[in-house]
Amino acid sequence: MLTEEHRELRQALRAWADCEVAPFAKEVDRDARFPREAFKSYVANGWVRMQYPAEYGGDGADAVSNAILIEEIARACGSSSLFALISKLGMIPVINWGTGELKEKYVPRIAAGESQASYCLSESGAGSDVASMTTRAVRDGDAYVLNGAKYWITNAGVSDIYTVFAKTDPDAGHRGISCFVVERDWGVKIGKLEEKMGVRGSPTGEVLLEDVRVPAANLVGEEGQGFAIAMGTLNRSRPGIGAQAVGIAQAALDAAAAYVKERVQFGHAIAEFQALRFMLADMDMQVESARRMVYEAHALIDTGDPRNELPRIGAMAKCLAGDAAMKVATDAVQLLGGYGYTKDFPLERFMRDAKITQIYEGTNQIQRVVIAKQLLV
Repeated sequence: MLTEEHRELRQALRAWADCEVAPFAKEVDRDARFPREAFKSYVANGWVRMQYPAEYGGDGADAVSNAILIEEIARACGSSSLFALISKLGMIPVINWGTGELKEKYVPRIAAGESQASYCLSESGAGSDVASMTTRAVRDGDAYVLNGAKYWITNAGVSDIYTVFAKTDPDAGHRGISCFVVERDWGVKIGKLEEKMGVRGSPTGEVLLEDVRVPAANLVGEEGQGFAIAMGTLNRSRPGIGAQAVGIAQAALDAAAAYVKERVQFGHAIAEFQALRFMLADMDMQVESARRMVYEAHALIDTGDPRNELPRIGAMAKCLAGDAAMKVATDAVQLLGGYGYTKDFPLERFMRDAKITQIYEGTNQIQRVVIAKQLLV
C-alpha cells in the first residue's frame, strides 16, 4: 500500500520525533503546557509545510504522507500530534471553499508556522447536534458582527486564527449556518481552559465572541453553506484522528513488547508465556487493521473520492482506530501490571491520551450513525 517514498518518510519522521518530540512528552503532560520545543522543531525542520498546497507555500504532500506525519508524531507524543492536526483542520474550509484572496491571506501563514488555527464548531449545547448552535453573525455593512461562545476548542489561546461557524439565519436550522475566518486580534477572548484527562499539552477551552467585527470578505463560501462546509471538513479530517489513534496504539504496543521481553517471573521472561503472547498478537492485529483502514481513507482523499465513499470509510477509519487505541493501550497497561498503573512508565499516559480519539471530531457512536446511514441508503 505504501511506496518506497512513504517508507523513507516514516523512517525520517520517526528518527526526528524520537529525538525532538518524545523527550518532552512526559513533562508536557505533567505540566499541561503547550509542547513549544516540539512545535519549534516541527517548523524548523519543514514538517509544517507538508500538509498545505504548494501554491500557498506548502509541500503539497499526498494525504497518505500526512497520515504518516500525524501517526509518527502521535507515537512520540499525543499532545504534540495535535499541532499537526488542528491547524490543518482550521484551514480545510479555506482551502476547499474559500476565495483565492482568503487562501492567499491565511494558508501561507499556517504553512510557514507563523500562525496556528483552530476550528470553532462545538458549543456547550451543540456538540453532536450542530444545528442547535446559538452563535450569531449579523451583517452590518461590509462586515459581520459575531456574538457567542464556542466550547471544546483545541488550541484555544495558542491559535491566532479561528475558523468560526455561526448562524446568519437563526430560523433556518442547519441551513442558516455560515463559516468565517476570524483573527484573534479582532476581539476574540479566551474563557475557561479545561483540565483534561489526556492530551494535556494541547489546550482546550472556550472561545468567546463579543461584538467581534469580521470583514465580509472573510465569509467562507456563501451564507447558509456553513453546515455543508463543516460536514465536508470533518469527512476529510476524521481520518487524521484515526492516524493519531494508530500512533498512540503503536507506542503502547512497542512499550509493552519491550517490557515483556525483559520482565522475569517464575524464572522466565514473561514474553515466553503463551497467554501474554496471544495478547500481544491481538494488539498487533488491531493496530495493523486500524492503520490500513486509516491509509485507505487518506488514499480516498488523494483520489478526490469519485464514488463518495469518504463519509463512510472516513468514519470507519476514525472509529476503528479510536477503539483500537483504547483497547491496545488498556491491554498494554495490563501487561505491565502494577508498573503500568504508575507514572514511571508511559503506558498510563498512552491510555489517557487514547480515550479522546473515541470522542472528538464526532464520537464513535456518531461514526456508527454515519456508517449505518450510508449502509442503509
